[in-house]
Amino acid sequence: MQWRWVQHTGANDLIVVFGGWALGPAPFAHLTGPYDVILADDYSDLNQELPNVSAYHSVTLIAFSFGVAAYGHWQQGRRDPFIKKVAINGTLTPIDRRCGIAPVVMQRTIDTLSHEAFQVFLERCYNAPQSDTPIDVQAREQELRAVQARGNAPDVSFDRVWISDQDRIFLSANQKRAWVDQVERVQHVDAPHVPFKSWSTWAEVLT
Repeated sequence: MQWRWVQHTGANDLIVVFGGWALGPAPFAHLTGPYDVILADDYSDLNQELPNVSAYHSVTLIAFSFGVAAYGHWQQGRRDPFIKKVAINGTLTPIDRRCGIAPVVMQRTIDTLSHEAFQVFLERCYNAPQSDTPIDVQAREQELRAVQARGNAPDVSFDRVWISDQDRIFLSANQKRAWVDQVERVQHVDAPHVPFKSWSTWAEVLT
């Protein structure tokens, strides 16, 4: 895992984003608000500690897609620094036929990963064609295998769970089953797997 500052201006409040596989900060780069933002991605391992965030008045978590389970695993045995946690289009059971991505789909993604296959994946993420995007096939395959081997994450309680009704990666029905015990915290958005164009500010995501 690696940490990347997306915005680092000395704001009083920090958002920590556990991002989606191979997507980087691009999906949410347009969001505005008085926050510093740091991104965790590349879940080949989860050994890296969060940088020192003690200077911030508040630290909030947004976990997206595979970042939901990655956060659940990462948090185990660590002090919880977050005043609020938001999950978006992911589950704590990431490879699961009923509550995540079907194991057969995950295995096929690993076995057939290529530059061309990644472009198809991006189109499914946004439900629209995307510009050609490079990918380090070997590194991202290694990451997928690590996610697969890691399996289900420990239970985590989120303050808000967003589910996209048009999600073709983590199917909406699977997400609903996964979050049945936290159903009062679920809110739906009419969007694809990458839903951030539905919002213009970080505050809308955190609502």
